[in-house]
Amino acid sequence: MNGVHDLGGMHGFGKIEREEHEPVFHAEWEGRVLGMQQNVRRFLNIDAFRHGIERMPPADYLRSSYYERWLASIERNMIDLGLIDSDEMEARVALLREQPDAVLPPAGDAPDLSQLLPVTPVSPPPPAPRFVAGDAVVAKNVHPVGHTRLPRYARGKRGVIHRAYSAQTFPDANAHGLGEQPQMLYSVRFDGRELWGEQAEPGQVLYLDLWDSYLDPASS
Repeated sequence: MNGVHDLGGMHGFGKIEREEHEPVFHAEWEGRVLGMQQNVRRFLNIDAFRHGIERMPPADYLRSSYYERWLASIERNMIDLGLIDSDEMEARVALLREQPDAVLPPAGDAPDLSQLLPVTPVSPPPPAPRFVAGDAVVAKNVHPVGHTRLPRYARGKRGVIHRAYSAQTFPDANAHGLGEQPQMLYSVRFDGRELWGEQAEPGQVLYLDLWDSYLDPASS
């Protein structure tokens, strides 16, 4: 998916600020968001979770912290799955904005949510590997509207297969409830100057894990 979240290789965001003795959480609510994410994993796979972050409005994404993005994805996916209602969410936010110390209502008996568990389609067997270590490849120059793990800066760039893994869940399908649809996964070695041009440091290389359908054989 092309969006502001795909920041790899972009300039102008300043240096990464390294915080000495950085705590695991900077605020109590961040730990709660982590707990929420762990609890919704039976409804939400990791690829759908990532796609929820990608669908944040660009301005919201850029001004949000790490766990604010997690929370936005949880909210969006839970609404999409019918686990919560958007009006209910807005009403709760409005209440807590006006009354930060408002007491939560009693939890009551846990509802039976088994009927809301997603049904995973059966995936076909993975296709046979097309590449082996040493093969020259080129990353496809594609611009999907859905989730993808093919970074924008690598599209259309030539690389070499460094290592062939095994078949792995294809995130572009899994994020949209289409099943795992496993494909071969490869470690692909790219020369820095192929990716960044002459400004790349001499001898700089980058290894990317890319799925089979992201790649084409490189012409000689």
